[in-house]
Amino acid sequence: MNRTGKPVVGEAAFPESGWRTPADCSGKGGDCVAVNLENSGWVGVRDTKRPDGPVLSFTDDEWTSFVAAVGRGEFSR
Repeated sequence: MNRTGKPVVGEAAFPESGWRTPADCSGKGGDCVAVNLENSGWVGVRDTKRPDGPVLSFTDDEWTSFVAAVGRGEFSR
């Protein structure tokens, strides 16, 4: 468990073959995030420039809420 009381899911829990990036990422010099949906119940997010770097882990519900908020424009400037 981490300090928020949530279980910690290690990077090994996300298979390398499961990482996906946006289709238009190649034109951005690698300034993108990769998402892994291959671990049931969890979503992994990492920086495409640092594939061996840290992985942020979210529950499916957390990820769904985040994606919905983005779609509503809640993080727009």
